[in-house]
Amino acid sequence: MALKHSYTLLAPLYDALVAAPLDQWRQKSLARLGDTAGKSILINGIGSGLDIPYLPRDANLIGSDITPAMLARAKKRATEYGCDIELICADSQQLPFEKQSFDIIIMHLILAVVPDSQRALQEASRVLKPGGQIYIYDKFLRPGERALIKRLLNVVLRHIATRTDVVFETVLAHSSDLKIISDEPALAQGWFRLIQLQKV
Repeated sequence: MALKHSYTLLAPLYDALVAAPLDQWRQKSLARLGDTAGKSILINGIGSGLDIPYLPRDANLIGSDITPAMLARAKKRATEYGCDIELICADSQQLPFEKQSFDIIIMHLILAVVPDSQRALQEASRVLKPGGQIYIYDKFLRPGERALIKRLLNVVLRHIATRTDVVFETVLAHSSDLKIISDEPALAQGWFRLIQLQKV
């Protein structure tokens, strides 16, 4: 099943499944943004808009997602929180933006969801301005980590909701114009990580 279709089915349940355990880390990730006044920010893979309550209100915000059902929920959430954000249906692996369009890109729980994580990060880098930053919150295996259960789960879960076999260092190796600014363990004994990248 294509993820676009599976997330259409998951949309009504998604918030109940992930909001409570993950929201504090979303908030912590977005607290790292610093000065955002007048900056262009892409929330790449915005899903149902769980980041919206924590987004800055002094920036130019665009949210993208491949699933219209999720975007509909994000639109409702934006209205509830008075967040001025443009929402676009787009594939993170082929973004419909010009090169160097954004100062900041937020990628929460998207790199370990898309089929081609390397392509998604390359696309984010393409539309990021030099010196711009990417803020990632996601689950990644460490290089050399066996994680047999996670790898076995991936055989099924990657077709339904998410991948559990993504190694961030392998993904980053294909984006030579990005460097790590910070990398902090988060949820599940460091399986989830808060990562900050900068385009050089």
